[in-house]
Amino acid sequence: MPSEATKVALSERQRVILEKLVRARLTPAFLAERCRIVLMSAGGVENEEQARQLGVDRQRVRRWRTRWGSVAEKLAEAEQEDATEDHLENLVLGLLSDRQRSGAPPKFTAEQMADLIALACEPPADSGLPVSHWTPVELSLEAKKRGIVDSISPRQVDRFLARRTCDRTRASIG
Repeated sequence: MPSEATKVALSERQRVILEKLVRARLTPAFLAERCRIVLMSAGGVENEEQARQLGVDRQRVRRWRTRWGSVAEKLAEAEQEDATEDHLENLVLGLLSDRQRSGAPPKFTAEQMADLIALACEPPADSGLPVSHWTPVELSLEAKKRGIVDSISPRQVDRFLARRTCDRTRASIG
C-alpha cells in the first residue's frame, strides 16, 4: 500500500512568489520545475500525474513535495513575523535550491579564479611575451610565475576559462 503524499498548503504570499518564479524568464529551469511541483501539490495534483505532466520521475515530485512540507511551518512563522517580500522570496529560493553535496572542496579559490580571468584579459605583451594572444600554456606559466596559483595545467586553464569567461575574452585566448 503506497504511503500518503505529503500535504502541501500555500499562503497567498507563497503562491504569488512561486508563480512569479515560474513566469520569470531568468528563473533557471530546475527552479521553475520545483516551483511547479509545489504549486501542483498544493492544487491537489497527485505525484504520478505531476510526474507525467512535467516529464520527470515520481521520486523527484515526492522529494520536493516532502521538502516543502518539512519547512512549511518555518515559512508560516516568517510570514507571521511580517517578513518582507524579499526575505520570504529568499527563504523560498533557499528551500528550492540544491543542498550542499559531499565531495572534495574546490582546488582553486574564487580570488585565484578572478585573478586568472584578469590575467587572461591583459595583453600578453604586458607580461613581456612576444605574442598577440594568450594560449592556455602561457596563461598557466604566467599564473604560476605571478604566484596566483601553485600549479595549474594548461588544460585546467582552458576548461576553467571556457566555463567562466565572456565570449570576447574566450575568443582572444588561442
